[in-house]
Amino acid sequence: MSFAATSSPDGVRRTGEPSGSPDPYVPGHGTNAYRVTRYELDLDYKLASNRLNGRAVLHAEADRPASAVVLDLAGLRAVKVSLNGKKVRRFSQRAEQLVIVPDVALLPGDFFVLDIRYEGNPAPRRGLWGEVGWEELTDGVLVAGQPNGAASWFPCNDHPQHKASYRITVTTDANYRPVCNGLLISRKSGSSRETWTYEQAEPMATYLATVQIGRYDVLTLDSSPVPGNVPQHVAVPAALADSALRGLARQPEMMRTFVNSFGPYPFQEYTVVVAEDELEIPLEAQTLSILGRNHLDPGWESQRLIAHELSHQWFGNSVTVSIWSDIWLHEGFACYAEWIWSEAAGVMTVADRAAAAWRKLDAGNQDIVIGDPGPELMFDDRVYKRGALALHALRTRCGDLAFFALLHDWAATNRHGSVTTATFILTADRVTGIDSEALLHPWLFEPTLPALPVR
Repeated sequence: MSFAATSSPDGVRRTGEPSGSPDPYVPGHGTNAYRVTRYELDLDYKLASNRLNGRAVLHAEADRPASAVVLDLAGLRAVKVSLNGKKVRRFSQRAEQLVIVPDVALLPGDFFVLDIRYEGNPAPRRGLWGEVGWEELTDGVLVAGQPNGAASWFPCNDHPQHKASYRITVTTDANYRPVCNGLLISRKSGSSRETWTYEQAEPMATYLATVQIGRYDVLTLDSSPVPGNVPQHVAVPAALADSALRGLARQPEMMRTFVNSFGPYPFQEYTVVVAEDELEIPLEAQTLSILGRNHLDPGWESQRLIAHELSHQWFGNSVTVSIWSDIWLHEGFACYAEWIWSEAAGVMTVADRAAAAWRKLDAGNQDIVIGDPGPELMFDDRVYKRGALALHALRTRCGDLAFFALLHDWAATNRHGSVTTATFILTADRVTGIDSEALLHPWLFEPTLPALPVR
């Protein structure tokens, strides 16, 4: 959100009123008034006291006239702010926003750099989706940012459409390892503290930024000299290393299956973090996923989750929705990736998975529109399953050759970009040559479940 010259309902133009959230699913978060192109985060964290002292340097460009810049920041206190190297005299916090007032209003095209020092005891945000954001584990830290948890640990323009590069530096207790997005570029050790720096060069949405801290060893999952091989690692407590290697034994094969199905892996490396705690669900972040110790079973239920989170690197992390109402473009695709892996692994065919999902949906309530499910239902299992069935209906109509050409084109054309359902329909029309809007509309925008798609 940003404060700018806006029009009120009575038609009178006033300065200093909120411009409004660009996404109704997360009101009060994010803005189109400016874009952050790079975040440089320097975090000093003490585990015993859950104390965070942070510095965030934001490189940004104004897109609209603004008399103030407003950032999302929840539960932490800004103590010092500078704009373009000059101390800001007026800034304040209210609710979950940091309001920064420059001496001179920003104009479209103005580039600016904010340097913010902040501190506090980070905690998850509570809302419709439970607790999201910075969370203490039994012996470490987990960050789950989706959809609006990023502001729990750094000041940001928290909107999925806005992507930026990141440098994340974490200083914490010795014998603990922070794992963040991107590549580890440096590590410095002291007597009782260590500093780790990661660089995430590819553009990333704020909700995908993460810090995981634990007593982790990093093991290599796949070092085979296969052309196009993606380096894969697992960060895991020593006591869980054997279980992690067994549970993730087929992940390199999953990676090759998805590269064949979707196109090249969109980042430089992939890391799975295994927390010592049990987790309700696994989590994805850009270039890494987070599992609990309870997600390492070789059975299908755990293996489908491992495949699901891996596939999000293409659909969700590289190709990201512009607005949360299009969440099926993440979850429907990842669910369909589970089915693709099921068939490749010899567990169950895609057609049988689709039929089982359809029967379950047919037996339940049909009162959701997955193309715009509303914030309360955006993570409803029907968004996942019916989204996957929509893709299966498209595949059944156009055939395998055109369908997988579409997935390759979708991932390549929109690599590290932001998309909408309308964009996907236009792409499907172009690649497959069929009227995909007519086919997909009943699946996405009508509550009644269409018939099971069959060849």
